[in-house]
Amino acid sequence: MLNTDKTSFDSITDLGFADHYAHRVLVLRSQSVPHSEEIPWHHHQKGQLVLPLTGVVTSFIDDKMWLVPPRCAVWIPSNVMHRNQISANADVCMVFVDSGALSLPESACTLTITPFVRELILHLHSQQPCEENDPASARLVEVLLDQLMQLEREEFDFPIPDEPTLNRLALELIARPNEKRTLGEWASDFAMSERTLARMIKRHVQLTFGQWRSQLHIVLALQKLAINLSIQTISEELGYDSVSAFITFFKKALGKSPRQYRIERWGKE
Repeated sequence: MLNTDKTSFDSITDLGFADHYAHRVLVLRSQSVPHSEEIPWHHHQKGQLVLPLTGVVTSFIDDKMWLVPPRCAVWIPSNVMHRNQISANADVCMVFVDSGALSLPESACTLTITPFVRELILHLHSQQPCEENDPASARLVEVLLDQLMQLEREEFDFPIPDEPTLNRLALELIARPNEKRTLGEWASDFAMSERTLARMIKRHVQLTFGQWRSQLHIVLALQKLAINLSIQTISEELGYDSVSAFITFFKKALGKSPRQYRIERWGKE
């Protein structure tokens, strides 16, 4: 087991940083960076768990954008291209796991992190650097690996297709989530019929345009809730006509109001 304190992840953006270490588990932590940071596209042999303790991480993994709010983590499998955006003043753990040590899916997924797993990761990080032939360290690593395989999965992702037209549309939607333009208006921009664009979205994303945009709104709403923006501000930034309209949308998607969700998930009013 090896732990490393860093004030920035700039030094681990080379493609194979984590693979330089033979340890089955490598925990890195970045705390109180006063500005947002981005770790550019890279990959490594080890799998990676991205766990924000405070703040928000947005991960771009292959063709999807993944939200990583507190009390969740995103699992990035071995050799999968990804980049991470870390919000200002975030406290983030990056847990690198040997590709043969953990039987998690071969595709990325969001995991709900239990208090026990969170504290176990922090405890491992707090230990002095030691080799895994140390019996106590080896036992803790085994417990962590076992617990990770039992965590519940959630869907906090927004598909970003490689297809050029849809890739451009996805990036436009991300840049302007309050945009209310209809599918027909977007189709006109791309010099195609509404039906053609609808079929293209369904084929590449497996969602309707409305479902696709709603998924983005859920991802962004959760991100904004995690950093404690007001419900009214979130509603306005996502382009809803009223707070009540946003609350109705959110409750329909996640089964509870934004306020209830924030209290249960992050303990915030």
